[in-house]
Amino acid sequence: MFRPLAVFEDFDPSGTQSYGNAVTRFREKNIVLPRFSELKDPTTFNSGLLEALNHVAADDAHALNLFRVHWFNQPGQPLPAAVPDHIELPSELTGTDARIVIALGNRFPMIGAHKVLAAYSCLVARLVTGRFDPTTNRAVWPSTGNYARGGVAISKIMGCRGVAVLPEGMSRERFEWLDRWIEHPNDVIRTPGTEANVKEIYDECGRLEADESNIILNQFSEFSNHLGHYAVTGAALKSIFHHTTVSSPARLTAFVSASGSAGTLGAGDYLKDTFGTRIVAAEALEVPTMLYNGFGDHNIQGIGDKHVPLIHNVTNTDLIIGVSDRATDQLDVAFNSPAGLRALDRQGVNPDLAGLLTNLGYSSICNILAAIKAAKHWELDSADMVMTVATDGSELYNSEREKVMRRDFPEGFEDSEAEDTLTTHIENITTEHILDMDDANRNRVFNLGYFTWVEQQGIAIEDFERRRSQTWWDGLRPLVDSWDARIVDFNEATGAKHH
Repeated sequence: MFRPLAVFEDFDPSGTQSYGNAVTRFREKNIVLPRFSELKDPTTFNSGLLEALNHVAADDAHALNLFRVHWFNQPGQPLPAAVPDHIELPSELTGTDARIVIALGNRFPMIGAHKVLAAYSCLVARLVTGRFDPTTNRAVWPSTGNYARGGVAISKIMGCRGVAVLPEGMSRERFEWLDRWIEHPNDVIRTPGTEANVKEIYDECGRLEADESNIILNQFSEFSNHLGHYAVTGAALKSIFHHTTVSSPARLTAFVSASGSAGTLGAGDYLKDTFGTRIVAAEALEVPTMLYNGFGDHNIQGIGDKHVPLIHNVTNTDLIIGVSDRATDQLDVAFNSPAGLRALDRQGVNPDLAGLLTNLGYSSICNILAAIKAAKHWELDSADMVMTVATDGSELYNSEREKVMRRDFPEGFEDSEAEDTLTTHIENITTEHILDMDDANRNRVFNLGYFTWVEQQGIAIEDFERRRSQTWWDGLRPLVDSWDARIVDFNEATGAKHH
């Protein structure tokens, strides 16, 4: 029986062989684990750690980079910033008076994407509870790209073997990164299809799970993914909100994230608990699973589809929005071309800010478009703020951009094409393909998950159903503090030090 909730069962792991082996491995490699409380607030780092970080590059496979698995990184700066890097989009670009703020995920170390936080959350929760032995287990990371890369990076740092499982049609840059980081070529497993072919990933994991040494860290069903974002990403967004409203107060009206694994949506739960913020989940219009029970294929890389993740707190979601991959494909070209920058300048967008739009990958652009649609749908004004995240940057999609150019702009992308792109996909954005999540719709979308998780993956119906209650989700929150206490015990057992 598939038991994704087993990681929450409390027991003392200290006497188990797997825990003892992990302690020995980490002592030998001098690996110190950061607590979630440290990752959400790097001002708690001690002076010895800060001095050590000065001597480690953010892209190195070095244990100290575990202490950069947070939102407070800045390019070229070895130490945490006071506030996470972010962009506030001007109304000249968005066409709405609502304030739209994006936290930049490509500041994360090693992979340039925030999924490394999800990977750390999932592996450390198992490690310190004795459910992963780095000397005998292989960590299997099913993903549509960034989570698998994050998992491989975390595995390598932690002295264990990581296996990336991802669709063969993902961007070339993802596979080039894996080629550089992975030691065994057969530890990169390419499954059929592209972004929307998540079922094929699950099938491959089912095959791998027959070998008991393989531990499947499925981001779509690992609740530590949700909790890591609840605790760390939620707190980072709170920090940005306070920083951006010092001189111009606003209410934090909405948080937007494409569903993907639904891990990042956990930050929305934190913001709703803290500020009463509404939660908006976006999906590709070409695969409108939550909107219309639809199916198909799309190219908004970073958001898997045709199922509802087990860790998506559906009955806490307020709005579903569909965004077309034609928009994300073409806006990526505009944000990364001289003609696009000229068109933005003519719209009155500050050139320095326009230059920062290269920090937005496909799913990041999707999040921004969904934020604009939500602001227009709710008729928000300058007293309202909508927050979202840029999961990764455009540097991961250079090869995809070449394909879009050949398909959509074979004669070139000049001023007229740039003007048309911005007009079509931003200025003329509509409030179509939006679903208000009343109780009936929340239960309908929740019920869609049955077919993946109960029928296909074999989760107990009781475990599936209990997720319908917000009381159950509230009961998960203290687990982060419990894991932090386990991390303290683990570090004391290893005796590892920062140096």
